[in-house]
Amino acid sequence: MLNLLHISALIAAIAFLILVIYIAYTLISVRKTFHHVANTVEGIEKQMQGITHETTELLKKTNHLAEDISEKTDKVNVLFDGVKGIGYTVQDFNDSLQKLSEELQDQANEHAEKTSQTIKWGEAAIHLWKKYKEK
Repeated sequence: MLNLLHISALIAAIAFLILVIYIAYTLISVRKTFHHVANTVEGIEKQMQGITHETTELLKKTNHLAEDISEKTDKVNVLFDGVKGIGYTVQDFNDSLQKLSEELQDQANEHAEKTSQTIKWGEAAIHLWKKYKEK
């Protein structure tokens, strides 16, 4: 019976040794996996720092462009105000010309008969002058 006890203890020890070897192998694999995960996370962290830097630079450029566009828009607004003023001036000038034209037309209509008579008297005077010269 002692031999049987020794054999079963030996079998238990060998089983325990095999169990420890498999657990050690599993732990080594887990360690390698964690090491790879740590390297991957470190790489991602470096990439994120680069992305953060590029994003910051992009935001600075975007803000600069927004300010530049705002300044140029203000300048264009001033230009449009000037063009609008020129448009008002041209319209006022056209209105003035229209009024002047209407006044001249009214005066011409008003004095048409007098003008016609004056032209007739002028022609008669020229005709008399020519006759006087011929004599």
